[in-house]
Amino acid sequence: MRMIIIYINIKINKNNCMQKTIAFLLLIYPILSGAETALCGKAQNTNRIAVAGGSVTEILYALDLQHKIIALDTTSNYPLEAKTLPSIGYVRSLSTEGLLSLNPTLVLGENDMGPPNVLTQLIRTGIEIRIINEKHTSAGIIEKIECVGGILDEIEKSNYFVERTLNPQISKLDSLATKNNQVNLKVMFILNLQGGSPVVAGTGTSADGLIRMTGARNIMSAHQGWKQFSPESIVKAMPDAVIITQRALDSYGELEELYKHPVLSLTPAFRNQRVIVMDGMAMIGFGPRTITSAVQIASALNEIIN
Repeated sequence: MRMIIIYINIKINKNNCMQKTIAFLLLIYPILSGAETALCGKAQNTNRIAVAGGSVTEILYALDLQHKIIALDTTSNYPLEAKTLPSIGYVRSLSTEGLLSLNPTLVLGENDMGPPNVLTQLIRTGIEIRIINEKHTSAGIIEKIECVGGILDEIEKSNYFVERTLNPQISKLDSLATKNNQVNLKVMFILNLQGGSPVVAGTGTSADGLIRMTGARNIMSAHQGWKQFSPESIVKAMPDAVIITQRALDSYGELEELYKHPVLSLTPAFRNQRVIVMDGMAMIGFGPRTITSAVQIASALNEIIN
């Protein structure tokens, strides 16, 4: 008999003013399946994988292992062909019945996969679950890819992809980041524009990690998590550049309209038209596309310097 030990991160909001990430022991449950307890060790059976997390899906496709996927969560929207697979719902709100009906041999997910009671029930049925750790750095993305390769016993594929595709991009990113860091560029990341008070990235968010990867400074780093700020507060912060998701821009209108915002147009970023618009999942999903996005953002910021 072996013990399966799973750790998971849970986000908790307190009075809408604070986010804490609590790492806790989700389950110590004795099972007879002989499942691997090592997070990235080879899984018992990878023939039928249910994936909960867009970055994991992206990695499986990048490694040409998509034929093993039987279902995906709603954050798995890249590549487009992934949308044709059955859905298991939102990554944090999975259903025991829905997953069991698909007869997966492995549930592979990001560290916000849940809820915990569903994972507990799945483990009790003998289904193997792997939760892949996430670090908001280039090295963290590589570790995630290598972990997926280890779980699926495809280490050669994952190593080849990292060496041939990602390492050259990371070298370019590091060079650009070094230049950007020397001038202390103040950058803000806006996730959402609806409701009149933009939702902005503070410390501990995936977007904060993205900004750091580009060598810039997150001007809202004094705040923890994702927070709503009034346009007036953003003007007071005076960002040199703003990164915004395509979805946020689409909810507002065209970029030219946004540049004319009665308050935001007073910031250096908007006044000088230094707003970078990109796909949100590509930027902060922390799969392979995040490195590509970081290179593009770092290049755009480098042009500000020059």
